[in-house]
Amino acid sequence: MDLTVKSENNVAYMVEGIKGKLKVVAAQSIKADHFDLEKYEDLLDMYDVVMSKQHFSISEIEALCDELRLLKK
Repeated sequence: MDLTVKSENNVAYMVEGIKGKLKVVAAQSIKADHFDLEKYEDLLDMYDVVMSKQHFSISEIEALCDELRLLKK
């Protein structure tokens, strides 16, 4: 998948990857259509950070979830 291309499919892929990696309890409430392509680069940056780490502290998960909320439409 070429994540350098802005697309709804890539947003969906990244959102699902982030949710899976963070194992968020309320993951079903985070949907790809909640995110706008205007913030694609920010979402891509978050995706890269999340995918690069093996483990997350509770405070890191909370901070990342807060950031996801800010990126929503």
